[in-house]
Parts: sequence; C-alpha cells; structure tokens
Amino acid sequence: MSDKKVSVEFVEDVALICIDNPPVNASGVAVRQGLVAALSEIKEAGRTKAIGLYCAGRTFVAGADITEFGKPPLEPLLPDVCNNLEDFETPIVAVIHGTAMGGGLETAMGCHARVAVPTAKVGLPEVLLGVLPGAGGTQRAPRLSGIPNALDLILSGRHVPAKEALEMGLIDRIEEGSIREVALAAARDVILGKLPTRRTCDLVTPRDDAALEAAMAMVQKKHPHLISPQKCVEAVAASVGDFKQGLATERAAFMACLPSAQSKGLIHAFFGERAVANIPEKKAQARHVAALGVIGGGTMGSGIATSALMAGLSVTLIEVTQEALDRGVATISANLDGAVKRGKMSDAKRDAALGRLTASTDMMTLADADLVIEAVFEKMEIKKDIFAKLDGICKEGAILASNTSYLDINEIAAVTKRPADVLGLHFFSPAHIMKLLEVVVGTQTAPEVVATGFALAKTMRKVAVRAGVCDGFIGNRILGHYLKAGSYLVLDGAHPYQVDKALERFGFAMGPHRVGDLAGLDIGYMTRKRLAPTRPTEERYGGAIADQLSENGWNGRKTGKGYYVYDGRETHENPDLNVILDAERTKAGCAPRTFSDDDIVDRYMTAMISEAARVVEDGIALRPVDVDVVFLMGYGFPRFRGGPLHYADSIGAAALVERIESYAKEDAHYWQVPALLQQMAESGSTFADMNKGR
Repeated sequence: MSDKKVSVEFVEDVALICIDNPPVNASGVAVRQGLVAALSEIKEAGRTKAIGLYCAGRTFVAGADITEFGKPPLEPLLPDVCNNLEDFETPIVAVIHGTAMGGGLETAMGCHARVAVPTAKVGLPEVLLGVLPGAGGTQRAPRLSGIPNALDLILSGRHVPAKEALEMGLIDRIEEGSIREVALAAARDVILGKLPTRRTCDLVTPRDDAALEAAMAMVQKKHPHLISPQKCVEAVAASVGDFKQGLATERAAFMACLPSAQSKGLIHAFFGERAVANIPEKKAQARHVAALGVIGGGTMGSGIATSALMAGLSVTLIEVTQEALDRGVATISANLDGAVKRGKMSDAKRDAALGRLTASTDMMTLADADLVIEAVFEKMEIKKDIFAKLDGICKEGAILASNTSYLDINEIAAVTKRPADVLGLHFFSPAHIMKLLEVVVGTQTAPEVVATGFALAKTMRKVAVRAGVCDGFIGNRILGHYLKAGSYLVLDGAHPYQVDKALERFGFAMGPHRVGDLAGLDIGYMTRKRLAPTRPTEERYGGAIADQLSENGWNGRKTGKGYYVYDGRETHENPDLNVILDAERTKAGCAPRTFSDDDIVDRYMTAMISEAARVVEDGIALRPVDVDVVFLMGYGFPRFRGGPLHYADSIGAAALVERIESYAKEDAHYWQVPALLQQMAESGSTFADMNKGR
C-alpha cells in the first residue's frame, strides 16, 4: 500500500488492518485515506472471511487530528469512513487498547463488533470542544447502549473504562493479550461464530422520552450559555427513527456548532492548555524530584501536600507547633478520604499515600528534600526568615519554592546563597483539586529549575503557566485591577447583587462578591492594607465598602456573613448591606446612578482585558494564551469564551480603545489605554496573531 499509516496483513482467511500514526493514531486524512484503501485491497484480494482492526503503539485511535482543526475538511471525511466500515460485506471487529475517544470510538462503532483489553477506555468528548460527535456517534451509541447511557457518555465527555463500556453494550468482549494477537483471535472467533457481529445501523434505539426530556431540562439549567449540549440531546433523540435521517440530523447539528463562538472558545482553551508548555526553558534538563518538603499545614500547605501524595511523591510536612501539625495531618487525611469517596483513588492507594507522609516540627528533617515549598502566611518577613533557614539546611541542588500569591520572588531569593535555585510555585486553592500552577521565574532562576517546576506540575496533573515577577504575577495582578472596576461600579450605584448576577449571566460560575465571600473578605482587606502606602494619591479608592464589612467581622462564608448571609447551605441577602452602601457612597461623595447589566459586563471585562494586555506588554506573561489559561484554570472565567484575551479579539482592539477613552472621561487615572492595545488598534492585529509561532 502507498499509505504506510495503515497496513494490511493477510493471515489465511483473516485480514488484519493496522493503523500506525504516532503518537496517538489520530484519525487524520492519511489514516482515513489509508482505511478506505485497506478495504479496497481486502475486497480485491477476495479471500477474507473476517477482519481485525487494531492500532500500533500505545493506543487505539485517540480522536481527531488536532492539526486539522480550523482548516478546510479533506476527503474522505470520517463519517464516510465509518459508513464504509459498517457497509463492508466482510465482518470487521475493532480491537481497542489505550483510549478510543471521539472519532476513535465512532470508528469502532462503525465496525461489526468491538473487543477491548481490560485497561482500555472509551468516550465521546466532543461536547467539551463545543461540538457533538459528528461521525455517527449520536446515532450508533444509543443503538448499542440505549438513550440514557448514550446521553451520559455524550453530555459528560467522560472516559469510560472497559468494564463499564461492556456493561453499557458499547463493546462486546474484554480480552487480555497483545493487541495483534487479540485482533487475530477475535477475527477467527467471528468466522467460527463465537463472536457475533452486526451492523449497528440495523439496531433499533429503544424509545425513552423521559430520559430525553430530563437531559434537555438538565442542560438548559446547567449550560444555559452553550448550544452544543442541547444539540447533542436533539441528535440522540433522532436516533429513534431512520438511521440515515438521524445521520443527517447529527451532521446539521454538528455544522451549526462548529463555527460558533462557543466552539471557537472551547477549542482555543483546549489548544491553550498545551501551548503554555512551550517555554524558553523547555529544553533544560529538569532535576529529579521524589522527596518534597512542604512548610505550613494550613489550607494551602495541606492541599499541596495532598496533591503531591496523590501523585506518588513522598512528603515531609513542617509546622511550628505539634497542634498545628496535627491539624495539617488531619486535613490531609480528610482530603485523601474525599478522593476515595469521589473515586479518584482506592483505599489501598490512600493508605500508601499516607505512608509516604512524614510530619515534623523540626525543619532539619528537610535536609534530604529534593524540593521544598513554603506555604505560610503572606508576610515577606516570615518568608525571608524561612528561606534563610532553608538555605542552611537543604542539600546542594535542592530547589526552594514559595507558594506566595503576590510577593517578590527576587527579594525572597536574595536572602539565600542559591538564588538560581529559587522560584515561585503559586498553587490555587484548594490545591489538591485546582489544576492551575503559576511557575514564577525570578531574574536569577536557573532554566533547569524552571523546567523542574513544569515537570512537577505534570507529575501532579496540573497545568503550569510561566509567570514573571511582579505584584500578583499574572492572575492576581489582573484580578486586583478589574476588582477595582467592580468596586467602582458599586460605589457609583450598581448593587453588589446586580453585579454578581450580570457576570453570572455572562458565564462566570460566581460573581466577584460571592467569590470574595467564599475566599474570605479578610484576604482582600489585608492586601489593600499592605498596598496602601504605595497607592497613588490620584487613585480613587474603591475598597471602603469591603473594608467596612471586614472591620465588622463579616468576612464571608467562614463567618456566616459578608456580602451575603450564610445559613448552612442556604445563601440569603445581607439585610445590613444597604446601610453600609449608603454610608460609604455618602462619604465618597458619590451620587448613585443606574447601570444596565451590559454596562456592568462591558466595564468589568474591559478592565480585565486592559490589565491583561499590560501583563503581556510587560513580559510577565509570555503570550496572550498564557493569560487565557490562567483565567480559565484558576479564576472561573467561562471556558466557552476562551479566556479574556480570546474574548477581547471578538470585541476588537479599536472598539476596546474607544471604550476605555469613553470611561476615561470619568476617571482618567484608572482608565488608561495600554500601549499594546493602542498599537493593535492602529495595525488591525489581534491577540491571536501574537500567539502564532510562539
């Protein structure tokens, strides 16, 4: 055959088709062409009674070829390939190992039987990219497994293990062995009648209107901003009728979703999580990290320790007192118990993780640690004292990291004799759940130390983003700026509840005042007090309302009262909030005015985009996509909008400049056009242009 990504082997009356397209056997055009050619070759040979389809390497077809995303489609299209497989007169059995995702599972469902090895997983994750299975997945999955199972598979995008897939009817058998031998044996069993085959298109989807209605109600409530989940339900509903008509319904739904803003945003997010690994230090050799030290057993420290233990690392937890240490160990144990309950780990793995935990009040126990993460109170004096001590305790080559959210890594590194071995590792709370890790690179941080930070993130199943040194790095620096816009809106007349609702309608899971209550209003209060001496005299102060809440002892959910009142799981309006609003507006000399929800979103997002542009301009973030990933992974930015700078491109630089200049008539100090945004407006360029080739 001319296309070497797909080969055919004849073994007596069996033909074996092998896809070999490293690294994940993606269903790119060469594979699709190769499959069509393979069927033609087998038909021409005329001696085959059964066919085994399998893949070389570590996985079955893991999905589409992402290099084809956004480009004109190349024939043959995958739907046609799946139909060709299904229509072929000789029975074909697909043998699945690794993962069969999206187009991979659709290819397998186009075959006449499916066999999987015990470790295989299958799934249809297209909804996570703002589309739906477009090669027959919405029609074949319900015919094989029923409407409830198909809806669960398609709407969740989850990876289903082989045993569950067998129970669902997606696969017909689980077999141990080498993939080629399993494929050969399965094809022979087909010939002997031991493995039944059928065309999936000939099966009938059992009608289940109740499941369809429940699914539609769920997606409308849970995903009101997204069109693809509703289209998924509509396409699955079409599987009850004629197969060809169902395929036409599916294709129309797919084509309606593909060019949508939500799909573009979700695809940008998908690529972004991979793009952020492209850093200047990527070729540096990461240091070996097996033994981790964590200083501080509070919420952050215990979360970091939990994440490290779940990743298989050994952890030494340090606290000042035995009482604090016991609390930290108890928190870690509870976190691991929670992971067991969520199905993230077994009882045995939980016990093994706890067995790798050492707890001590003596910092000398960190002498052999490969990397130490300090996660104590956010005060420079405390952190400097700890790093000076670590410098004398830790072995040569050990990396010293701070989990600081704001403070200057260079200043911390300066108290050691090893500034090249110092960096920031800013985890997000809860650290054992949140996937973002800002790797903060000081002026003297060695390339291999940066590479180690990224390698550690991968080990801990986190997405690392490289950040430069400034107050707040990428995320918190931008956060500090746009929260001012929110506070100015409230001072000028918008109610905190209106601000929250407007931004939640935009797509945020929680508005800024709900988030403040959840995090603790005392955190923002302390940050404002820390920065007060550096606040320009001409800057309008927007923190007075939040300050008053905190000074009243109303620090949010943990105190039962903040912007809202909390009664168990119930959340209510704070009856005392309006008194504070009126008093602080009067003190500030603000005459309340009315803002529409669109006004609120426009100002809030323009402030976010403005500071994000400055972060890129200053080199704190390498590229716009790094900012987007930080906000998608760490700040609840609506994923379907792709991130603040991806969203900015949908508005356009010129329109953003016009907005800022308009707002500046009210407050010329706060509303200033970033130089980068001005240049983009003049040149007609986009943030997407800046991401290319970097």
